[in-house]
Amino acid sequence: MLALIADKWSVLVLSAVADGTHRNGQLLRRVGGISQKALTRTLRALERDGLVQRYDHRSVPLHVDYRLSSTGESIRPIFDAMCEWAIIHMHDVEAARRRHDTKPAPRASSSPGRAAANS
Repeated sequence: MLALIADKWSVLVLSAVADGTHRNGQLLRRVGGISQKALTRTLRALERDGLVQRYDHRSVPLHVDYRLSSTGESIRPIFDAMCEWAIIHMHDVEAARRRHDTKPAPRASSSPGRAAANS
């Protein structure tokens, strides 16, 4: 079940849809860095999983809206908690990344046991 929301874009798309009904173009602007193809694929997957509802107004030009379903609404408290956690701990995570990225890379070592086993 975690795979429903664990990919790169699902959480961001769900967050963008969470505050109401949006058209595709609005979502594309709200979710920075997502391509049209990735947005379409993500929306289809979320609709298939019952987290997002798609409303086709059957008009020309095409007019389609997306919003959270009742199942999607039920997951909002979890997303809200995750966002709150991210805001609170953003500086801690950034500091940990800087510490990690400035450490020298581990050197490859050949274990004496491994060399003897391969002989």
